[in-house]
Amino acid sequence: MKDFSDVDARGSVRDGRLDRGGLAWSIFEGGRDPYVILVTIYIFMPYVAGSMIGDPVKGQEVISRWQQWAGWAVMATAPFIGASIDKLGRRKGWLGLIVGLMIPLCAALWWAKPDGTGLSVSMTMLCAMTVQVLFAYNEIFHNSLLVRAAGLSGAHKASGLALSLGNLFSVLALVFTAWAFALPGKVGWSWVPASPLFGLDPASHEPERVVAWLAAGLLLFGSIPLFLWTPDAPRTGTPVARAFGQGARELWGMLKTISHFRDAAVYIGSRMFFVDGMNGVLVYAGVYAVGVMKWGALEMLAYGILLSVFAVLGGFVGRWLDEGIGPKNALRLEIFMTMLALTAFLGMRPDTILFFWPYDAAAHGPIWSGPVFTHLPDVVFVLVGFVNAIFITAQYASSRTLLTRITPPEQTGAFFGVYALSGVATAWLAPTLVNVGTRVTGTQQGGFATLLLLLAVGLVGLAFVRGGQRDSAYGD
Repeated sequence: MKDFSDVDARGSVRDGRLDRGGLAWSIFEGGRDPYVILVTIYIFMPYVAGSMIGDPVKGQEVISRWQQWAGWAVMATAPFIGASIDKLGRRKGWLGLIVGLMIPLCAALWWAKPDGTGLSVSMTMLCAMTVQVLFAYNEIFHNSLLVRAAGLSGAHKASGLALSLGNLFSVLALVFTAWAFALPGKVGWSWVPASPLFGLDPASHEPERVVAWLAAGLLLFGSIPLFLWTPDAPRTGTPVARAFGQGARELWGMLKTISHFRDAAVYIGSRMFFVDGMNGVLVYAGVYAVGVMKWGALEMLAYGILLSVFAVLGGFVGRWLDEGIGPKNALRLEIFMTMLALTAFLGMRPDTILFFWPYDAAAHGPIWSGPVFTHLPDVVFVLVGFVNAIFITAQYASSRTLLTRITPPEQTGAFFGVYALSGVATAWLAPTLVNVGTRVTGTQQGGFATLLLLLAVGLVGLAFVRGGQRDSAYGD
């Protein structure tokens, strides 16, 4: 008898190929992920710190404080939603509600004007952090439809395609923003418009603010195929309150299960620290570059494009390392390289390279005639960013592989449930440390350096995990 998850909506057995439901599920992620790239990391939040707040150090403190609150909200609610989702039954209605809230809140960020005539800083952060919390819920409901959309035999294809589309749409969005809004008026290239499209005014930072509309539009159009063609789960008839109660009991059961397996428990505890540290490096890299390296919107667009491309390479690096030295050693190397690159970031300034190498831009002159990264410190900063992009991305792959090597195959579901929980349980920790470090030291470097503590704790924790060597399996 075939499992329902390998039978399509017409009752035909799936053969592993993606039908329109699976493709639609993947396209949804492609439309959703550009929000993180455009708004959270590279363009909008650095604009808030540097232009709305006007002081990158204060901006890093304010943004990290709001992200800390958002992390608390996700920690308190997302695990229960994830554990209850199978009891709730149909997901597309919930997902539609979430998307319906995310789109106008994201679009509203356009009115975050630098002169204070639009949204205040507090209202801007409230909108952005509400979207951040809803984004976490969005991922839960979307991921829960994967097997329904593609079947067990096609799930890995849909998942891989979704990740690829997320990267592709993000890079295309960055490239379009640079071509249409940031480069015009700054270069004399024939293929670039003479002025920003739609009459956007650079003096009012409209090219930076318009990414909110772009992200909202991509989410809207990426959602339409999913709601039209991706099959939903059946009704369960379970009331919402009862579903959440049953989910809470199941969550407790998962936690009790993992407590009986020492290595898995130690590993998941370690991961709570190092994955939060790596997420912090990604989230604050843009604000840090604007404040420390004095980059503008054009530099941030170019930086985002380059790092997004190198992040794709990170997936291959993770696979190669897993096969070559085993997932545990791969993870150790990936964390160490991230710590090394983060330390290098702390030693970078427009007039200093890696702490000890002074650099006088006036004496050396530009190293090339392009519109961005014209001095050696800028180039070195970008190269350090490449290291982070590769090894942080590789870490996500190695983390999953290691869990499969140290847990019993028949209980994979429970362990991956707690694994997902560990990804949000400390979502507040990196923002809290960055906020405290920035406030106490009065520098962005002081806040950014606190992420080294999270990475170090995670790296030390891995030393107490047995297994996960090359070609090892559970029980070796």
